[in-house]
Amino acid sequence: MGATMGFDHFEAEEGRVVFGATPHQGVYNPIGTVHGGFAATLLDSCLGCAVHSKLKAGQGYTTLELKVAYHRAMTKDTGPVRAEGVVINMGRRAAFAEGKLTDLNGRLYATATSTLLVFDR
Repeated sequence: MGATMGFDHFEAEEGRVVFGATPHQGVYNPIGTVHGGFAATLLDSCLGCAVHSKLKAGQGYTTLELKVAYHRAMTKDTGPVRAEGVVINMGRRAAFAEGKLTDLNGRLYATATSTLLVFDR
């Protein structure tokens, strides 16, 4: 997914992951801005990987719910953006995470919350 979406940087620590990408015209929608799926994919990826960083050996996860709120439109002129995801609560069967998508000046473009199912593999 990272190669498909053009993720260009990555940070990780237990319970926190950051992905970065630069929007381009190839991810535009018909009205001339970046498609919402670009932001949703960045956020879903970093939220899931933040949870992944807290799993025990032999566990897996999958997204049950993703809610994205779009705060402003992106274009190719937005420049690089960073999606930061943080685990809020890690339970035995479910995990909860939240994230935000900002540009390099800290302007907020989207926020997200996610509920993830944790299971034994």
